[in-house]
Amino acid sequence: MSTHLTAPPPERGLFCNRTLNMRAIKAIGYDMDYTLIHYKVEAWEQRAYEHMRNRLVAQGWPVAHLTFDPSLAMRGLIIDTEKGNLLKANRFGFVKKALHGTRPMDFESQRNEYARTIIDLAERRWVFLNTLFSLSEACLYAQVVDLLDEGKLSGPMGYTDVYEHVRRSLDATHMEGALKAEIIADPGRYVLAEAETALALLDQKNAGKKLLLITNSEWAYTLPMMHAAFDPYLPQGMTWREVFDVVIVSARKPEFFTTRSSLFEVVTAPGQEGLLRPHSGPLKPGVPYFGGSATEVERSLGMSGDEILYVGDHMFGDVHVTKNVLRWRTALVLRELEDEIRAISAFRATEARLAERMEQKERLEAESCQVRLELQRRRLGYGPREPSPPDEQLHARAAELRLQLEQLDAELGPMARAASELSNPVWGLLTRAGNDKSHLARQVERYADIYTSRVSNFLFATPFVYLRSPRGSLPHDPSTPGGTPVFPATTGNTAAP
Repeated sequence: MSTHLTAPPPERGLFCNRTLNMRAIKAIGYDMDYTLIHYKVEAWEQRAYEHMRNRLVAQGWPVAHLTFDPSLAMRGLIIDTEKGNLLKANRFGFVKKALHGTRPMDFESQRNEYARTIIDLAERRWVFLNTLFSLSEACLYAQVVDLLDEGKLSGPMGYTDVYEHVRRSLDATHMEGALKAEIIADPGRYVLAEAETALALLDQKNAGKKLLLITNSEWAYTLPMMHAAFDPYLPQGMTWREVFDVVIVSARKPEFFTTRSSLFEVVTAPGQEGLLRPHSGPLKPGVPYFGGSATEVERSLGMSGDEILYVGDHMFGDVHVTKNVLRWRTALVLRELEDEIRAISAFRATEARLAERMEQKERLEAESCQVRLELQRRRLGYGPREPSPPDEQLHARAAELRLQLEQLDAELGPMARAASELSNPVWGLLTRAGNDKSHLARQVERYADIYTSRVSNFLFATPFVYLRSPRGSLPHDPSTPGGTPVFPATTGNTAAP
């Protein structure tokens, strides 16, 4: 197999925010769900949704008729639990698009509601959709908000009460184990298995790096899922447990990275599988552990800070806290990036026309402003007395410019709408909010040293790659007319050897 020796397709790249020398990384930690193991999102989230909905039905809620709508929510959105809204915000925390329940808010309603609001995720009011596991929760919440507005829910209840009920239903669904039992029983229905991930891990291990599995999932789920996802693709006789130097389940991230907690060894002997016994001292290879803390891992490995890279899909629990507290290097897995980059590429010709028309629009607007200013100075009798066309000619030119701008706007409108609906017809691109970066993109930029769509993309870079971040840009840097372009002019490979 030689595909990993060639340049990756654009959507499979490693994208670098801060220069990262993989040769200096001594240990690589991995999350499991949606990182090492990628699920068929719609299948998993639909079952999670159905379990949540059925719990509410059992409690007497009139929700039996509701169905999962995968287009209604995406990672990076924000739930306003006080107002019953789903929001997309830009990097500054300003709301750029909103749904009340499942219904789009018009411009005036949105402005009245949020014109003076800057979203601060530290406030309890806001719930950020950190991971793909959040999609079923957001969808059900939005639909139940509609029922509340229609007066179909009994008892005094507000939007925050509705969210708390939906959230408790989701937590119970994950805790009771019925959903995970379904996944274990039929992993082929829910898991997108990939042979290349096992090869990427073997490359890293054989290059001398310690590999860590740190997951919030319990041992009874981790064991069969890792077996199904990895063992068929490893060398004959090898299992996934031989790949990892440290295995920690039920890690309770993000607290795992910020607090100290008791560490237990998971017993794997026949007849005692899954029992726990207290552990002290260094971590032993091949032994799975329960709980513990990141500082314990550092002490056992004799490593800390920028010697360790942690790879996960949860914006807060895997990347934000790890970077802030431990100063580990961080990698975020965003599987949706692949569809996003393909959509951007397919739209490139339209984007070029859009940029060309925007350049024309800016020229016409600049001239229109100058004509308007000259007429103002003449009317009020101030400013330089220079030879210029008579008033009638200036008024005629102003009218002509207005007509040309209206015609341009009529042409630009459909292209701009198409740009806003790329990837998702409701919310558009994951990383954009209007012509600005989305709130999610700002967090990726701030906390993820690198980001990529899947773990197997490390194959294209090798364990020895020196990843260099691109030169940062500011509004005064050279750019396409109309501001920094939504879509880059060329696609390059940021993974430099």
